[in-house]
Amino acid sequence: MTTPMRNEEETASRDAPHRPAGQPGRGPEHRRGPAPVAEYDLIVVGSGSAAFAAAIRAKDLGASVALCEAGTVGGTCVNVGCVPSKAMLAAADLRHRAGHGPFPGVATQAGPVDLATMVAAKDELVDTMRYDKYEHLAEEYGFALLCGRGEFSDGDGFRCGGGEMHAEQYLVATGAAPTAPSIPGLPEAGYLTSTTALELKEMPGSLVVIGASAIGLEIGQLFSHLGSRVTFLEALDRVAPFEEPEISAAMAELLRDEGAEVHTGVRVSRVERTGPRRTVVFAVAGEEQRVECDQVLVATGRRPNTAGLGLDRVGVDLDDRGAIRVDDFQGTTNARIWAAGDVTGAPQFVYVAAAQGAIAADNAIAKLGRTMDWKAMPRVTFTSPQIASAGMTEQEAHDAGLAVESRVLGLGALPRALVNRDTRGLFKLVAEAGGRRLLGAHILADNAGDVIAAVVYAIKNDMTVNQLAQTWSPYLTMAEGLKLTAQTFTRDVSRLSCCAV
Repeated sequence: MTTPMRNEEETASRDAPHRPAGQPGRGPEHRRGPAPVAEYDLIVVGSGSAAFAAAIRAKDLGASVALCEAGTVGGTCVNVGCVPSKAMLAAADLRHRAGHGPFPGVATQAGPVDLATMVAAKDELVDTMRYDKYEHLAEEYGFALLCGRGEFSDGDGFRCGGGEMHAEQYLVATGAAPTAPSIPGLPEAGYLTSTTALELKEMPGSLVVIGASAIGLEIGQLFSHLGSRVTFLEALDRVAPFEEPEISAAMAELLRDEGAEVHTGVRVSRVERTGPRRTVVFAVAGEEQRVECDQVLVATGRRPNTAGLGLDRVGVDLDDRGAIRVDDFQGTTNARIWAAGDVTGAPQFVYVAAAQGAIAADNAIAKLGRTMDWKAMPRVTFTSPQIASAGMTEQEAHDAGLAVESRVLGLGALPRALVNRDTRGLFKLVAEAGGRRLLGAHILADNAGDVIAAVVYAIKNDMTVNQLAQTWSPYLTMAEGLKLTAQTFTRDVSRLSCCAV
């Protein structure tokens, strides 16, 4: 199955890292792990999730390992991606819920936002997790963590920060960086990426988000929930364009209900700046429109970090987007060089990068011939409510030549949602016609990211929707939506009593 690209995270910051209280200073001037030597079994370029997964697996196989990192240790997820964005999303969601309490008799209100304090708390969490989950592990496992920009030299050599070294095998895991479309006036007006948006110290009164896929939706809704007036501009014909159409429609309605403006099928023609204010000029169906704002967030894609690595000197091919071409085993066109994570153009999730890194190490060091299994890969967008999917969309199943049946269940039929007094969202199951083997599930609901784990196991084990309908599901949980949606393949669930099987 072909999995669509997702803009899930951003490249690691090149700024000097923060230091949690009681921990030693860390940054490009420090080395962690054993003292560097000239020869290794494996040299990894990068220090994010793919790099560390590969290093740990290689050490388990008895290999000598060094990581070469040009910036802040830990890569995308812990520094500027998953951890900081989800920490701030959780805080923003709490404030929004406080101002929109649904329960009679319980008065709540949302107070003012101290964004600088929020960002400081986020930075402290990032520092702690970077040390615990990355830097400290270099010492625990005994691999070298070297500071400097990595570059392949002529022949079979490698330089890290100017120092020459050599390895039997190499892994490139340098991630990807935000990229912006060529919009006249955008560079001069100035814009935010999802990295710099999370470093703002003052709340923007208004924000225009260019791009309404995962990153744009998350960061846009974050600022909407904190009190900014947000406008979403999406070039494709719907928000969340890689999700099921029913989820896209429900998400757009939800955002509008929360006070955001949503425009799809947009062509942004230019950005103007007058003093501190920006004006984004765009067209929908040929009609020009303008929206003024304090800040512009660009969330339209990322580019693999391959520049300056000297890959052309060692015969490593890139695709049209600048990503490293890899085979099913994570091998490149150079038999001694492997690649993993966002730099390969793979779906941009931290768990995908880690899985590819471990597979690359197994194949490079132990020649195990392992490959990725994409069959039930989950994906989550951490909006409120969350979007979560696993397996095929209905269109992907049709494109694969499969005859399918699908069912959609609105949250108004789910007791947990009724109890929560929030019925925004839906469940959709896609099944193969005939035997009704579960092919995919797509959810817009609170805690959808937790519920989707059950779908991963179901698809992995070739369960049918009939089996899903007959499997235990605890009452008054969001996960019960899977069972109820599976039951709709054979009956009208509105005519069932509570917990009816």
